[in-house]
Amino acid sequence: MPIIDYNGQLIQCDAGMRLRDALLMNGESPHNGSAQWLNCKGLGTCGTCAVDIISGDVAPKNARETWRLDFPPHRAEQNLRLACQVRVTSDLVVRKHPGFWGQHVPKTSAEG
Repeated sequence: MPIIDYNGQLIQCDAGMRLRDALLMNGESPHNGSAQWLNCKGLGTCGTCAVDIISGDVAPKNARETWRLDFPPHRAEQNLRLACQVRVTSDLVVRKHPGFWGQHVPKTSAEG
C-alpha cells in the first residue's frame, strides 16, 4: 500500500486510488479555505485541488489536467497536479500551497 506524505501527515491508501479521495477519506483536504465547498467534486475542471508532487512516480497529465493547469490562475511552468486526476501508485510526497487554487507556489532560487 502506498504512503502519501501530505504536508507532514502520513496517509496509507490502496494503489490506484485517486489522490483527492485518499486525502478526503483520511480527514485531509486538497482544497484551501472555502474551496473545500466550492469545487468541481473531482471532475478536473475547477483547479482548486492543485498540489505539488515533490517526489514519487505519477502518470503524465491527462488532457483535462493539462488544460486546467495552463489556465489562470495556474501556469504550466508551476508543475502542479490536480489531486482529483492523480492516481496513487507509489509513495508520494505532496504539498499544498496557499491561495484559493493552491496557486501561490514559492519562487525557486533559480527564478530569482
